[in-house]
Amino acid sequence: MKCPFCGELDNKVIDSRVSKDGSVIRRRRECIDCSRRFTTYEHIEEIPIMIIKKDGRREVFSREKVGSGIRKACQKLDISINTIEEFIEDLERDLRETGEKEIPSHEIGERVMVKLHELNDIAYVRFASVYREFKDVNDFVSELKRLLSHPAR
Repeated sequence: MKCPFCGELDNKVIDSRVSKDGSVIRRRRECIDCSRRFTTYEHIEEIPIMIIKKDGRREVFSREKVGSGIRKACQKLDISINTIEEFIEDLERDLRETGEKEIPSHEIGERVMVKLHELNDIAYVRFASVYREFKDVNDFVSELKRLLSHPAR
């Protein structure tokens, strides 16, 4: 590790601490040449998950993008930000645990809709209207009829 002060490569670790969630190690280092101390962080390099979009394009999975859609669907509803964050964490972990490097976007959308259907029917319909690209009020009515005939709870 190169010293940020003098550029020397030779240094020693004088303290290491694991983060609360165990995903990062904080290391306190001392430069052998100039004796100044600096901090480095070590974390696992994760292989990005590629999402296959409807039109065939591929893009890197964006936790922020998925979270934004979920938060918009849950806006002004009685769903805590902690519940939403836990859901996003679980979703990302589940996607990584599949071992797949590429995942179709429709699979992620369906997973989100299943969870939102469990959490809140209004959030579910809001998300579904964007995800399924409702064209008019008839699409909403059809989805509501389906929802009423197959309640999650």
